[in-house]
Amino acid sequence: MDPLSDVLSLLKPHAYVSSGFDAGGEWAVQFGDQHKLIKCYAVISGGCWLTVEGVRDAVRLEAGNCFVLPTGRPFRLGSSIDGPAVGAGEIFPAARRGGVVTLNGGGGLFLIGSRFGVKGNHADMLLGLLPAIVHIHEQPGQAALRWSVEQMMKELRDEQPGNALVAQHLAHLMLVQALRVHLDTGGGDRFGWFFSLADRHLGAAIKAIHAGPAYQWTLQELGEIAGMSRSTFALRFKERVGEPPMQYVARWRMLLACDRLENTRDPVSAIAASLGYESESAFSTAFKRVMGCSPRQYGRWRKVESETGSVAMDLPANRMHPGSINGARHIEHNGVMTAADSLR
Repeated sequence: MDPLSDVLSLLKPHAYVSSGFDAGGEWAVQFGDQHKLIKCYAVISGGCWLTVEGVRDAVRLEAGNCFVLPTGRPFRLGSSIDGPAVGAGEIFPAARRGGVVTLNGGGGLFLIGSRFGVKGNHADMLLGLLPAIVHIHEQPGQAALRWSVEQMMKELRDEQPGNALVAQHLAHLMLVQALRVHLDTGGGDRFGWFFSLADRHLGAAIKAIHAGPAYQWTLQELGEIAGMSRSTFALRFKERVGEPPMQYVARWRMLLACDRLENTRDPVSAIAASLGYESESAFSTAFKRVMGCSPRQYGRWRKVESETGSVAMDLPANRMHPGSINGARHIEHNGVMTAADSLR
């Protein structure tokens, strides 16, 4: 697979919900931390402003626009950029899946949205690779994404046989469609792992790393693949992607290891060998350096979490180990959230 497919395949969408939002008059709603949640929206009529925590400029949304919020950051929707906003939890009551929530009588903005969670203690790392806002305002990208959002809403409303599997595929489809369009449009210098995929030189190196995670890569070899000198490649990779090349190689290996530890019964020794480590000890040292705990500890904590629904309280909090308890609130019924939760 290609690097983007690799990352998205590890996210494992679940807990799907879709609904509509109809707002009128002067209004603004503040949405809190969307921990491990991805939201996809299509504006059917009217318009509003979107601001996302950590993003400098607000985005104006008009009818026909679609947008995706992949990183789970707090955000605000409103009829204007400024002014007080009410918390989403105060105005969105529990509602029928596939239904519509109305604010101030509606009539000013109507949008439909789908939301899904992603699994895994490594999900925050993966989501951090994606852009904070994906704004699609040109055809044909918005038509394809709007169809997917509408289809998700229909699937969850009608509850046809097999709708859970269809929803899973639609979740991946929406995300891939949006990210493809976002990668192909827009100019200027864009930094980060995601935009580096479109860089002819860095993209080639990242693709090689993902194609051979167990290979004993060197800076020299990766630089040759990128068509650069060793030093130029190292500098450009760190500047654009945000970390040194060999650190990225190690981190990607550990994300693959996390997935194996969470979803298979493979012994640590087999995982170590599959990722190019000569010994279990060398792998364990590398794993602890990146993840903040040993592979066996990680496996035990994940087992506890899957059995009890919570993470062991002695998880290390000072290293790259997202997924520890952080106040996220998930309201689920039989694995599917209520419609109002897709908005808040």
